[in-house]
Amino acid sequence: MSKDYPNFSLAGQIALVTGASRGLGRGCALALAHAGADIALGLRDVNTAADLAAEIEALGRRVLRLQMDMTRLDQIRRAVEQAVAHFGRIDILLNNAGVGPPNPAEQVREEDFDFTLGVNLKGTYFASQAVGRQMIAQKYGRIINMSSQAGLVALPTESVYCMTKAAINHLTKCLAVEWAPHHITVNAVAPTFIKTPGTEKWLDDPDFKASVIARIPLGRVGEPVDVAGAVVFLASPAASLITGATLLIDGGWTAS
Repeated sequence: MSKDYPNFSLAGQIALVTGASRGLGRGCALALAHAGADIALGLRDVNTAADLAAEIEALGRRVLRLQMDMTRLDQIRRAVEQAVAHFGRIDILLNNAGVGPPNPAEQVREEDFDFTLGVNLKGTYFASQAVGRQMIAQKYGRIINMSSQAGLVALPTESVYCMTKAAINHLTKCLAVEWAPHHITVNAVAPTFIKTPGTEKWLDDPDFKASVIARIPLGRVGEPVDVAGAVVFLASPAASLITGATLLIDGGWTAS
């Protein structure tokens, strides 16, 4: 492809997607494969996502399922080692795994607090570290963190989740600056409410959905493909001068 035109192809690239079995993880894994990447699927239960693996293979891509509970640092490290052993490298890391048990701040339980920080922050940090070491050695990499508009605006009953996503935004900047000399970019995407299995119980409530849409100037909740497009872009050569950024995919929520 001519250097005069942006290159969005991921042909020959290897991508590791955490929390890949459903929702945004699934959608992004398929989009990365569609753009040309082979995919390592980080799964809380390696015996799941056989159908997703088959869809990726149907696109003509290689796929590897990995046991990768994001609260287990031993599993994170082993999964990264297995992916490198299988594919030879990791070019793209999508830190998608995340949780957010809701509760009013005065009722948050310590176990929910610890679990949310364990997956959203600790898991993201140490997955980035494990993959970052490999990317430093190969002198190239793209890391994309799954943030949220909740990292920039307050959502009632989501204080712990909001806190972790704000932290993800700043961690993105820190890693971007530290690893830039190694030709590694680190960015984040920050979606609004996206229609996934994890949000359907709220979005199926007509009153709740109406209150959400009233806050979104574009007048709709998102679909996984809306986020996947941004992930593919940030992983591609077209985004080679972008690092330390958090890209809002919120239909204008935080602009209004």
